[in-house]
Amino acid sequence: MEFPKDVLYMKSHEWVKFLDDKTALVGISDHAQSELGDLVFVNLPLPEDTVTAGEPFADVESVKAVSDVYCPVTGMVAEINEALLDKPELLNQDPYGAWMIKVTQVTDHADLLSAEEYEKLIAEEA
Repeated sequence: MEFPKDVLYMKSHEWVKFLDDKTALVGISDHAQSELGDLVFVNLPLPEDTVTAGEPFADVESVKAVSDVYCPVTGMVAEINEALLDKPELLNQDPYGAWMIKVTQVTDHADLLSAEEYEKLIAEEA
């Protein structure tokens, strides 16, 4: 299981990578994709949609279930990873490379964990 140190994590298993003070990439963690199983569908917001820290912004469907994906930051969706619409399995193959949305105008963020704190959380859940 990977825990890259250049991203921050939510307890609900999403990650955020700040590109600068107002721009961030958002995705799901390696642990999340592992627990979900093979992903077969991703429902993403539209560019220019507003997202709110701690609120659902997307959902992913696996062979097991449909799960909400929560946003770690508040801002505006500048871009979606359109490749995921045709190939949701990219989230299984490379969860930290296959970001879901790019958020700009970031004004707030949820409670975020460092890689070390997130790894400890996962260990406690096991």
